[in-house]
Amino acid sequence: MPERTADASGPGATGSASSGAAERMPRREPARARQGLQLGLLIVNQLLAGIGVATGMTLAAILVADLTGVTALGGLSQSASVLGAAIAAIPLARLAVHSGRHVALATGYASSAVGAVLIVVAASTGLVLVVFLGLAAFGAGAAAGLQARFAATEVASPGFEARSMSLVLWATTIGSVAGPLLSSTGDQLGRAIGLPALVGPFVLSGAVFAIATFIAAAVLRLPRAGRLVADASGSGSSERVGSWPAFRAAFRDARGRLAILAIVCAHTVMVGVMVMTPVHMTGHGVPIGMVGVVISIHILGMYAASPLMGWLVDRVGAPRVIALGGAILLVSTLIGVFAPGDSMVLIPVALGLLGLGWSAALIGGSTLLTTTVDPASRVALQGATDAAMNVAAAASAALSGVVLGLAGFAGVSVVAIVVLVPLVLAGVALARRARRERAA
Repeated sequence: MPERTADASGPGATGSASSGAAERMPRREPARARQGLQLGLLIVNQLLAGIGVATGMTLAAILVADLTGVTALGGLSQSASVLGAAIAAIPLARLAVHSGRHVALATGYASSAVGAVLIVVAASTGLVLVVFLGLAAFGAGAAAGLQARFAATEVASPGFEARSMSLVLWATTIGSVAGPLLSSTGDQLGRAIGLPALVGPFVLSGAVFAIATFIAAAVLRLPRAGRLVADASGSGSSERVGSWPAFRAAFRDARGRLAILAIVCAHTVMVGVMVMTPVHMTGHGVPIGMVGVVISIHILGMYAASPLMGWLVDRVGAPRVIALGGAILLVSTLIGVFAPGDSMVLIPVALGLLGLGWSAALIGGSTLLTTTVDPASRVALQGATDAAMNVAAAASAALSGVVLGLAGFAGVSVVAIVVLVPLVLAGVALARRARRERAA
C-alpha cells in the first residue's frame, strides 16, 4: 500500500537526512491536526451536499413525468443528472490535479446551484428541455460528492484510507435522509411563493449548494492531487497518465477489473432500481410523503453503515467486502421481483438493502482502486471510473423507465440482477487466481 505524506517540505527538500528528520518532527502533530481539520470540513460539506442532492432529486422523476405527461420519461430525469455527473467527473479530476481538490469540489457544487436555478425557472415556464439541462448541471454536485471520498483518502493516515473514506460518505447520511423529508416542505414553500407543484424542493437545493460552494472555496484547503502523486513517487515531479489509458490498463488486471466493476455495476443497479421506485409506488397510490420515507430508508442504507464497511475493508480486505456488497444487492433485487408495489414492508426492505449493498461495493471497490494502482495513474483512473460509473447509471435510469412500462418493477429488478453478472465473474476470476498463487 503506497504511503502518502502530509509533509510540506515534499520529497525535494534539501539537507542531510538527520537534519531533515529533526526539522520535520516538530511539524508532525500540526500536520495531523490539519488533516483532522480538513477531514472535518469534508464531512460538513458532504452533509450539505447530501441535503442538496436528495431534496431535489427525490421528486425529479415525478416532476418530469408531470411536465411531459409520459411516465416512462420520468427515468430521464435521473439519466440527465447522472449523465451530467459523468461529464463532470474527468474535468473535476483534472481540476483537482492542477488546482486542488477543494477547487474541484467548489466547482461541482456551484454547478449544482446553477442547475437548481435553471430547473426552477424552466419548470415554472414549461421549458422541459431546459429542465433536463438544469438536471445535467445539477449532477455535477453529485460527481463532486463522490470525488470527496477520494479526497478523504488523501488526508488519511496510511492504513486508514477506507475508514476515512467511509466517514465522509457517512456524513451524507444525515443530509440525504433529511433531503427527501424536506422535499414536502420545499414543495409547500414553492407553492406558497407561487411556484408550480414539485418545483419548490429545488429552491432549497440551490440554497444548500450555494452554502457548500462557499465552504469549499473559502474555507476548505486540500492539496493538489498532482502533488500527492509526486510525493508518493518519491520524486519532485510526476508523470501523469491520461484517464482512459489508465482505465484500460487497470481493467486488464484482475484486481483493477474487480474494483472498477464493483463501482460501476453497484452504482448502475442502485440508480436503475431507485429512480423508478417513486414512480412505481405513486402509480400504486402511495402518497408522496410515504415515498419520501422509503427513499430516506434507502439513503440511510447507502451511508449509515459506511463506517462499518470502511472498518471491514481495513480488517478483512476489499475483495471480501465487495463480495458482501454483491450478495446484498442480489437479495435486494430478488425481493423487488416479488414485492407488491404498495407494500410498505417489502419495498422499504428492498430499498434499504439496495443502499447497503451499494455502500459495501462502492467503499470496497474505491479502496481497491486507490490502493492497488500506480500513483501516477491514480487520480486519472478515479476520474475515468467515476465517469464510466455515471454513464452506465445514466443509461440504466433511462432504460428503467421503458422496462417499468413494459414489464413492471419486477422487470426492472430482473435487469438489475443481469447487471450484477460481470461483477460476479470478476470476483470468481480473482478468487481462482489467488488460489493458483497460493498453490504455487
